[in-house]
Amino acid sequence: MILDQRYRVLKLKLAFKIQYKGTNYSGFQSQKNANSIQDELIRAFKQISIDNLQMNYSGRTDKGVHALGQVFDVVVSQDRSDMQWINGLNSNLPNDISVVEVDRVEDTFHSRFDAIDRTYSYLIFNSPSRNVLLEDFYYWEQSDLDVDKMNEESQCLFGKHNFTSFRSLSCGSNNPERNIKKIEINKLGNIIEIKITANAFLQNMVRIIVGTLLEIGKDQIKISLKQILESRDRNNAGITINPRGLIFLGPNYENITKLNPEKSPLIRI
Repeated sequence: MILDQRYRVLKLKLAFKIQYKGTNYSGFQSQKNANSIQDELIRAFKQISIDNLQMNYSGRTDKGVHALGQVFDVVVSQDRSDMQWINGLNSNLPNDISVVEVDRVEDTFHSRFDAIDRTYSYLIFNSPSRNVLLEDFYYWEQSDLDVDKMNEESQCLFGKHNFTSFRSLSCGSNNPERNIKKIEINKLGNIIEIKITANAFLQNMVRIIVGTLLEIGKDQIKISLKQILESRDRNNAGITINPRGLIFLGPNYENITKLNPEKSPLIRI
């Protein structure tokens, strides 16, 4: 908290955790001629008399990607109770965006740069027939998948590697190295979840890894995942899978438990 002595104005940094269904949005970040999650948040703040915000956020989710634990921070000039912030914003947000937590953080806190790591979950409905109720949140895969093989192959992704093979050709990052700390592939009934935790992600990295693992599970790729990783060639990897099954569980911070990533959304169908 800072008290600006020039104008005696309170400056308080708040971090918010939000959930959203990304189906109808261009992504989190504001874009010209497209509606984003950030646009809706700024409009909601204006409705509760908070204007001219500078917003930092933990992850730039793409079009159609959902979130259970996105975190953003802002500086405000007034304080309110947690529930006043949460209820005030939620009453002015559409039904597919919800504020679930707020925390008062240090003035130096930055949602993106202070994150130790981030976790994404990708959900697959593996069945011969489509489940229409899951359309927006699960990728439907008709073919049988060899989940044991997918698990075995995925082990080579652990640790720090050059992930050029698993990033979009339009990715603007100067450094293709990332550190995958955990990757889990779990099956429960007809649902398969692929959950990945890393220090950071390249553009479309999770979706390309998942697309490649699905092709491996269907025996459609004849070289190993390790060979694909080491080739540093995007052409050797699988498809960039549809964003509908991708959920940002959130970032992890040191000593800020209220903002920790959400647990797995895996449910039995």
